[in-house]
Amino acid sequence: MKKLVIYIHGKGGKADDAERYRRTFLDSEVIGFDYKAQTPWAAKEEFRAFLDSYSDKYGSIVICADSIGAYFSMVSLFDKPIERAYFISPIVDMEKLIYNMMKSAGVTEEELKERGVIGTEFGEDLSWKYLSYVKEHKIKWDIPTKILYGENDVLTDFETVRGFAETHNATLTVMPGGEHWFHTEEQMRFLDSWLLKSIRNYGEQGFNI
Repeated sequence: MKKLVIYIHGKGGKADDAERYRRTFLDSEVIGFDYKAQTPWAAKEEFRAFLDSYSDKYGSIVICADSIGAYFSMVSLFDKPIERAYFISPIVDMEKLIYNMMKSAGVTEEELKERGVIGTEFGEDLSWKYLSYVKEHKIKWDIPTKILYGENDVLTDFETVRGFAETHNATLTVMPGGEHWFHTEEQMRFLDSWLLKSIRNYGEQGFNI
């Protein structure tokens, strides 16, 4: 049966970005997922329905996801028939990220609980409902996964992503000088090389730092 790769973009990305990955997954059909969800509970409903619409048509399904797209995938698709995953700058600890944002904004847990939603100067709304959901729905992910992480990622620190990789069946590769958003010519060349090597050597364990 045919193979399918689903590309899941991060915040500000678009499904059309899947075009880049068609040059790498040459033996598979590659599609981009133009999801609308902005919260993990909405993502769970939307992501599961999307995958279910394809699962009977393909013998193998792989996901390739960026940033929050990877987080939404993990909280939504952990029990779905996915052969493997490739994550680029994944958000692997949303609870920690939210608390870091709260600290930066000078917002306490008590304030957030009382007010429900608090806007910030850096453009992100803090939500008590969102935080509560994240705390109550821990990531359960054991699908074989390869992670690409930028050394200068400002959303997830190295110890956090390394700890996640060690406990969730994942292999971690770090780009020296890389950022959360892979976008420069050098970064994209590194991404392409990492992905091609990962596809060729899938199943290799350990860290490439």
